[in-house]
Amino acid sequence: MPKPTVAKRGVYGDGSVYPECDIRYGCPPVEDGPPHPRTGKPTRVRPPHRNCKAPWVGSFTHGFTERGNPRRHKVKAATESKARARMRARMAQVIDSGGAAANGKTTVKQWADDWLEIVVQTLRPQSYTSACSSVRKWIVPAIGQKRLTDLMPADVRKVMNKMREAGLKPSSRRRTHSVLMQLLKAARADGHAVPAIVLEVPAPPLNKPARTDLPLDLAVEMLVVAAEQPNASRWVAALMQGIRQGESLGLCWSEIDFDRHILVISQQLKPLPYNVRFDRDSGFRVPDNYDAKQLEGRWHLVRPKTEESYRIQPLLPWFEKALLKWREEAPDSPHGLVWPAADGGPRDPKDDDQAWYDLQDEVGRRRGKDVLYYEDPDFPEGRHYTIHEARHTTATLLLEAEVDPAVIIAILGHATMLSTKAYLHVKTGPLAKALKKVAKRLELAA
Repeated sequence: MPKPTVAKRGVYGDGSVYPECDIRYGCPPVEDGPPHPRTGKPTRVRPPHRNCKAPWVGSFTHGFTERGNPRRHKVKAATESKARARMRARMAQVIDSGGAAANGKTTVKQWADDWLEIVVQTLRPQSYTSACSSVRKWIVPAIGQKRLTDLMPADVRKVMNKMREAGLKPSSRRRTHSVLMQLLKAARADGHAVPAIVLEVPAPPLNKPARTDLPLDLAVEMLVVAAEQPNASRWVAALMQGIRQGESLGLCWSEIDFDRHILVISQQLKPLPYNVRFDRDSGFRVPDNYDAKQLEGRWHLVRPKTEESYRIQPLLPWFEKALLKWREEAPDSPHGLVWPAADGGPRDPKDDDQAWYDLQDEVGRRRGKDVLYYEDPDFPEGRHYTIHEARHTTATLLLEAEVDPAVIIAILGHATMLSTKAYLHVKTGPLAKALKKVAKRLELAA
């Protein structure tokens, strides 16, 4: 019987088996066939023929090339049955293992795609987004076509150099270097022969951080101006208590015990990304063992990423008084948020930042200046102090007050000293004593 020239269409994903006919094997040349039913253009077919020695090909698609195109896997055999068997074995090797098989041909791009699919279930959303950005913007464009087995230290430096040429700061380069090292270490653990010497390339040195702390006189003036506003307690939480922005915006009234004069910091306000960008019906990208409670839209209350961030802080008289006053005037929040948006919903950090900048601008106007900017070498025209720099101010004031370092890290949440499980038995005396010293420097007398 003539050898078939067109493979039968099977179920999608099962692959296809067909003869690789060619005139080199004694097959007739391709000719024009009947017009295509949709386009009307003539098709190209090979006439039926006998006794050719063309091999059989098993083909299926899985994964993508370094250019982002579908990757086609092929095997060859002398007969149709052998080609189908080899194709099934190859599919099991590639697909059933969860990604590209560990062989000498796997490229950085191939493995990066597989790795991102793996860590989406383990990395926190913000960390995963950062990893995706590093992979797709810098790692793949620079060395995506390189095989894992062929990588050299120069390839790591190539990625860093590309970022340097683009004007990226050392902190961004270090972050991408960390992602690349994680990616390559995971490849080795998965059986890929990544040269060990590549993993020894050091990260770019980190420049002196641009963040600083507010001058004491500015912090005091800002609190004086804030005292004229209903939500003055928001800025006391930042400057005196050193509470992070996400922790402040995620703080609920139920976490404040006015009878015991303490507050519990156990959650943060975070926006979670959608599985499909901008598609609200696609659900949220939530990794395994990630505790998140949806409030509205993409805004969720999430648990801190480390146990160290769970902590209890004492309420000093000035702060407690400001909170009680704010509770009477605050927008009604269905979620019980202490510092919500004007409509009672979650407060966008961008709006919170703007209010912080407006506070600085008001101090500047009272000083007779149009603007009051911090002179940063990276910002020739100056910039506002960021809300996170309020935590630097708290730390500096605590250090200047000669507070024990163990008490400082307990206040700022950098190391665990207090367990929320021991809420009713926690001793906050040393913390209150330390914060009173900060309140005194900030002229926040009871």
